[in-house]
Amino acid sequence: MPELPGNERSRRWRTGLLLAAVAALPWGLITAGTAAAADYSQAAGNYAGSQIEAHEGVHGGPDTARADVTGDQTLGHDVSGHTGPVDWAAASGSGARFTYVKATEGTGFVNPQFGGQYNGAHAAGIIRGAYHFARPDVSTGAQQAEYFIANGGGWNGDGKTLPGAVDLEYNPYGDSCYGKNPADMTNWIADFTSTYLAKEKRSALIYTSTAWWKLCTGNTSRFGNTDPLWLARYAPQVGELPAGWDKQSIWQFSRSGSLPGDQNYYNGPMGRVEALAAGPSAAAA
Repeated sequence: MPELPGNERSRRWRTGLLLAAVAALPWGLITAGTAAAADYSQAAGNYAGSQIEAHEGVHGGPDTARADVTGDQTLGHDVSGHTGPVDWAAASGSGARFTYVKATEGTGFVNPQFGGQYNGAHAAGIIRGAYHFARPDVSTGAQQAEYFIANGGGWNGDGKTLPGAVDLEYNPYGDSCYGKNPADMTNWIADFTSTYLAKEKRSALIYTSTAWWKLCTGNTSRFGNTDPLWLARYAPQVGELPAGWDKQSIWQFSRSGSLPGDQNYYNGPMGRVEALAAGPSAAAA
């Protein structure tokens, strides 16, 4: 074999050293670049229901006057960085009794207004919780649950904090189901919820729409007995629920209304909201 030119021998030697160095790295460091390269270009504008409205539309709204008069529903709302600054005293004065605030998306985005919104609600006497915009395409459910908890999604027993929620809806960056088949999506959700439960000793709420749930999980009934349902549907009635649940805990019924952000009803009087915040024994009442 003819001898290689000096510059070619040098190039191959350097390449060999590089490959050897990469092979010696822990696998986690090699794969970390994949998560770092994930697309978060729309994260600031992604909020609970943004993609549900885009895919499923708005078909009217409930008779809010009836619910307010009968007291069988408790008014609340949800906000995100997309909402902008919130006048929490005014929201309380307009009837807000609970709120959810977007904390995180995937494992690469934190709502820059989260602290002000989350603490502002608390200061105004509104029971508040945090939610996570799920990105099953960028990392595991466990990794996202841990990221969520580390960036405001935890729970404490002060009686004013709701357990965290995972927002599962159409992918704003591509395939509606994030490239996952129903079995893999179901396992991803279980990975998130089981991690949250193990670390926070509370079951996370699952936010979704019935149509997305059918499409992307095959309408699994796996979570109906463990995780409260926060249903999105912009119509006069709640309508069909995903399999496994016989009732919703929260109904996100409108994109706008008397409160900042999206409008929600808790399915029951204020005492039920307080019980969910208080902890497992009270929430079971």
